[in-house]
Amino acid sequence: MTALVLQIEYTEDEARKIGVVGWVKNTSKGTVTGQVQGPEDKVNSMKSWLSKIGSPSSRIDRTNFSNEKTISKLEYSNFSIRY
Repeated sequence: MTALVLQIEYTEDEARKIGVVGWVKNTSKGTVTGQVQGPEDKVNSMKSWLSKIGSPSSRIDRTNFSNEKTISKLEYSNFSIRY
């Protein structure tokens, strides 16, 4: 995901509420990148939140989700912030 300017702590909280795992990180370009894994319906819920809601002070110009694929098992056990 790119072109998101938001407080990533809210993203971490929302990911945990929805029940997805992965990570999120602010980039030096003022965007956000990350990876989300989980059941398709939960991943879609997270994508919707990232695209339409975001954190309270976020400005969402656009979202770009790429490299989507089906996986046989989760690669992460929780959702975290990377620095």
